[in-house]
Amino acid sequence: MSSQPPASAPETPGNETQAVRHHSSHSHTAQGQSLEGALQKAGFYPVLVADVVDDALDGRDCVAHLVHLETHFDRAEVRRHITVLVLTADMLVITHVDDQQLDEAGEQIVAQISTESVPVAQIRSVVLSYMYSQPQNYKPSDPVREVTLSIAWSGGQRLDMGPASCGDPQCEADHGYSGTIAQEDIVLRISAEADGLQAVQDAKLFARALRAVNTGSPAPQPHVQSMPPRPRAGVFGNRLSRGHQQR
Repeated sequence: MSSQPPASAPETPGNETQAVRHHSSHSHTAQGQSLEGALQKAGFYPVLVADVVDDALDGRDCVAHLVHLETHFDRAEVRRHITVLVLTADMLVITHVDDQQLDEAGEQIVAQISTESVPVAQIRSVVLSYMYSQPQNYKPSDPVREVTLSIAWSGGQRLDMGPASCGDPQCEADHGYSGTIAQEDIVLRISAEADGLQAVQDAKLFARALRAVNTGSPAPQPHVQSMPPRPRAGVFGNRLSRGHQQR
């Protein structure tokens, strides 16, 4: 997630020191930093991700953006993947990037990239869940501990089920199953402890902008710089495993 611009970035795979190309459509002053700055902060192939996102935007201006980097452990390996949400006046563009190591030495790596463009008119719900610590002592100045952003557009539903109980810890009777049905296509969990307070604020701003565009309310205006766009150049010879679909 984006927080404050980094002073420097370590030279590790997926964290190129080459500056991300600046496109005027990728700035949004209401958030903690520009889209380029957020991608550079995440440090996960920022040049490649920026190039793919720019291609998926098809020349549209960015109204708001959200960058979420996730890290998890798979046995002895550390895996990372990034999700980039870019909102325009009429589209929500989702880009997801994973990488895969093909050999034990880590010399052969491929990036798997998918992009999806969803018309904002098709978005059915935007759910923002909050978590606060010690709510009995809440003050208006207290920060949110974490937020979960859920966006649904395709009608897909997630069913969470588990054994039902009657509340008696000594009861061994079969009470069947109970569960909840949630409508969601993408879910991002942003924690102030893991991602920073600015990341949580950015998620709230993005959800606000998405609701505004989805409901036809006035949305934040993109900040357009005066510099002309630079010529597009391929970051790698060929982009790997990129799917670009529009619903």
